Amino acid sequence: MAEQDEVVTLIDEDGAEHDFNVIDVIEVEGSEYAILLPVEEESDEAVILKFAKDEDGNEILVDIEDDEEWEKVADAWEEMVLAEEGEDA
Repeated sequence: MAEQDEVVTLIDEDGAEHDFNVIDVIEVEGSEYAILLPVEEESDEAVILKFAKDEDGNEILVDIEDDEEWEKVADAWEEMVLAEEGEDA
């Protein structure tokens, strides 16, 4: 599990910066995904982005374009969270 205080800054299509806490990094079907929560907003809604490489080989985070892929990742993360909550009970 990622450190709770790890923060990444993402730049949206309008050039505005947004900070996110890295909640977790998970692997699903051979790809890695970052589970992020906005720092500023009072939201419990996580953002899921996929790790990819840019043309220079640098690691970047990208939107998941495929709905089926997004659902698989969201379901896998939800199962992990429920399993961890079960261990704590």
